[in-house]
Amino acid sequence: MSLLRTPPGAVSPPPVAARGGLFFRLGTFCARNAWKVVGVWLGLLVVATLAHVISGGTYSDDFVLPDSETQQGVEVLSDHVPNGGQWEAPVVFTVPDGTLGQHTQAIEASIKNLEQATHVVTATDPLQPGTLANDGRTAYSNVSFDANPRALGLPYIPTIDQAVAPARADGVEVDYAGLLGIAAEPKPLDLVSEIVGIGIALIVLLIGFGSVHGATLPIVAAGIGVGTGIGILGFVASMATFATVSPTLGLMMGLGVGIDYGLFLTTRYRQFLIDGVDPMTAAGKTVATSGRAVLVAATTVVLAMLGLYASGMTFIGKLGVAAGITVSVAAAAALTLVPAMLFLLGNRIDKLAVRRVVAEEAPSDSTDTPWHRYAERVSRHPWLHLGAGVLALLVLAIPLLSMNLGQVDAGSSPTSYSERRAHDALASAFGVGMNAPFTVVIQLPDDPAAADGAAPPHHGKLSDAQKKAAAERAVRNIVDVARMALGNDPGVAQVTPFQVSKDGEIAYGNVLPTTDPQNSATRDLMTRMRDTTLPDALKGTGATALVTGPEAGQFDFRNQVAERLPWIIGVVIATAFVLLLLTFRSPLLALKAGVLNLLSIGAAYGVIVAVFQWGWGGPLIGVHEHVPIEHYVPMMMFAIVFGLSMDYEVFLLSRVREAWVRHGDNTASVADGLSVTARVITCAALIMASVFIAFVLSPDIVVKEIALGLGVSVLVDATIIRLVVVPSTMFLLGRLNWWTPSWLDRLLPRFDPEGEA
Repeated sequence: MSLLRTPPGAVSPPPVAARGGLFFRLGTFCARNAWKVVGVWLGLLVVATLAHVISGGTYSDDFVLPDSETQQGVEVLSDHVPNGGQWEAPVVFTVPDGTLGQHTQAIEASIKNLEQATHVVTATDPLQPGTLANDGRTAYSNVSFDANPRALGLPYIPTIDQAVAPARADGVEVDYAGLLGIAAEPKPLDLVSEIVGIGIALIVLLIGFGSVHGATLPIVAAGIGVGTGIGILGFVASMATFATVSPTLGLMMGLGVGIDYGLFLTTRYRQFLIDGVDPMTAAGKTVATSGRAVLVAATTVVLAMLGLYASGMTFIGKLGVAAGITVSVAAAAALTLVPAMLFLLGNRIDKLAVRRVVAEEAPSDSTDTPWHRYAERVSRHPWLHLGAGVLALLVLAIPLLSMNLGQVDAGSSPTSYSERRAHDALASAFGVGMNAPFTVVIQLPDDPAAADGAAPPHHGKLSDAQKKAAAERAVRNIVDVARMALGNDPGVAQVTPFQVSKDGEIAYGNVLPTTDPQNSATRDLMTRMRDTTLPDALKGTGATALVTGPEAGQFDFRNQVAERLPWIIGVVIATAFVLLLLTFRSPLLALKAGVLNLLSIGAAYGVIVAVFQWGWGGPLIGVHEHVPIEHYVPMMMFAIVFGLSMDYEVFLLSRVREAWVRHGDNTASVADGLSVTARVITCAALIMASVFIAFVLSPDIVVKEIALGLGVSVLVDATIIRLVVVPSTMFLLGRLNWWTPSWLDRLLPRFDPEGEA
């Protein structure tokens, strides 16, 4: 069947209707009440910010994995050891010269102060064997807390600083590791990243628009919208726990899409003015056309982010909620605040021009424009362009094959951080495994002596003392067998002495690996301990073992993320497919969009693997060693990139479909849509990528990974995908682009993204 003929079941282009409808009325209402709308948004910004400040909303990475062995171990410790399930973190003492023994009095005073500090349960003596290094220059105290220090955050650190002041005053360096070290991390504002991102966006807008008013309006509107969104998120954070990366993620997303949405609306408004439409009507028609595309695009992003709940992990799902809040508010600002501000500017939008103002669209009878000529070249050789585009994406995705999911530990933090100094001191004095300890919890049988065969021969009833002695021998035998088996593993550097709970039901101790937290061998050790070493050692004793601790929790988290990632992919793709099908009534366009977005995401994954794991260009963004990809970054990137890429898909296909509705010529429609949107999509992509990539200035490695991955994906999507691969496939499909089976056409509701039908 020729692609130039309408296939059976095809829907003929619908007639163009007169202006009107809900979106048009919304645009004209905002224009007619422009100052009131601006005032309402400024009021919302103030109220949301005050609500955040007054409610005291904070962010924390305190989360649990309900079905994991790590959580089971924590619960068992809590049940049998007073404060046994508490949070523990090392406080590290070092001296550059001499030994810590020369500062005994100051250290002892510091430990006494720690024991009396709020939220501290116990603090061990650092100068005892096992916690004092052989050279006598480094030691650590295991400090246990009744609350997670990470959740207590930076405001709690002065309490610990005051406690260890005697040691510091005596010349001892004191640093914090583990959860306490994370709490002590400085929380730098993202102002530098924001300023850099907005500055680049302003330059791109000035070049693309040619006028100061046209360039600043999207930024101002997006700033008000994202400020309101961050305030709302902070207020919500006072009632639910959100990850510490949530506000940064929300800021990146809200600012990026907010500027983009404002750009698309402002561009369309200017075109209406150039066509001779009055400002009031132009504002209404802008919302009735491009405003619909904004709504579809924002809905796709939000649904993609909420799809993170398919992970089954509330921690991950709430990251999606955080981004969804700021994107929703940014979209609301675009649909209401932007038309109001556009009307207030009226015909003055092109005042203060920095170059000759160019219309968005060429005359309808003109095909002699650079983008039209480019589209014609693609239409003459669609297979060549499609092959080149797909090949480029596959090459970029090659590093993906070696992706290593792991935990970015303190060894990747700046040396100015206390946790980095503590990390390095412990690794140097005790071995790298000190920063990756596992806690082994042995659940003892009800009758250890009977299970172990440790009861002595007897010819009568045993006395209580004999029973107690037999039970103690049995417990020692069980613990010794377990410790010996663990110590024989080549991946174990040290097994600490085990303690038995007062009720005699569990024994527990620590295992230090020979490798650091980021090494895959450490994860392999945990797997061996759980699957073979401990079960084999305890076989026949009636005892069972659990491997827990913060390091085990990180690995369990990583494993759950890897298991649930296919679910995330399926849910997000299905959601986007349905939304695009409802929007464009074309199964092939919706399916094509999903496949191409997978290629785009694969390319972005490849880039972050090359930069962070392989170290290609890492020093340029402040990463001076090879680090793994943080467990949840691929999952987050998938949902975000898939949602954002649909933005450009919707804006491009909306204009292509608008041209198709006018004349029913597929080739001309693709060329028209590409020529109209190429410049604005390119500007939008540069803006959004600039906002994202500016966040690589953050000292947080995870933020760097997300920022670079999102920035690269946006650039790849707006260039290789939208300018090469999409038009190539649409030229090849011809009229099949707009084909809908008759039975499906009857089922689908009518929804027009550009308000033309």
